[in-house]
Amino acid sequence: MNKYIVPNLLRILILFLVQILVFKQITFTLDNKIFVHFLIYPLAILQLPIKTPRMVLLLVAFILGIGLDVFYDSLGIHAAALVLTAYIRGIIIAMIEPYEGYNVNDVPTIRNFGIGWFVYYLSLALIIHIFVYFSIEAFSFVYFFEIMLNSIFSFIVSFIVIMLSQLIFRPKF
Repeated sequence: MNKYIVPNLLRILILFLVQILVFKQITFTLDNKIFVHFLIYPLAILQLPIKTPRMVLLLVAFILGIGLDVFYDSLGIHAAALVLTAYIRGIIIAMIEPYEGYNVNDVPTIRNFGIGWFVYYLSLALIIHIFVYFSIEAFSFVYFFEIMLNSIFSFIVSFIVIMLSQLIFRPKF
């Protein structure tokens, strides 16, 4: 397990820096409202080894989320959504467990489980994360239409960017 710590910390740091230095700057607007946000940082939590203890996941998610909140001036929105994503990650992994089960050191990647499994896993986790993020940001279902537009468009672009990164870089860990 120790050989996985450095690559995972490096992945978390790279995703954090790419999110705040590149994707924070990119937004698309429609009627002076931003409807497309690139949210790739959930991948840091989603690609930790499957048997990572839940408390470690929650702690890493909270620290990463608070770090993003500092740069986005968002008062805990990223932290709340990412902690929920870390919490439900185990439920999603259990729901889509392959017939053979998981190894202790398995990491959820395309290389380890195939593209179909990874697309399903990423889709479930990412749509929940993004919907929760925009729901907390609006903090009222009066803005349900805006929440849904933001969620759908942001999911599409975030999903495409994450899948392209996975297909290009093909991480082992």
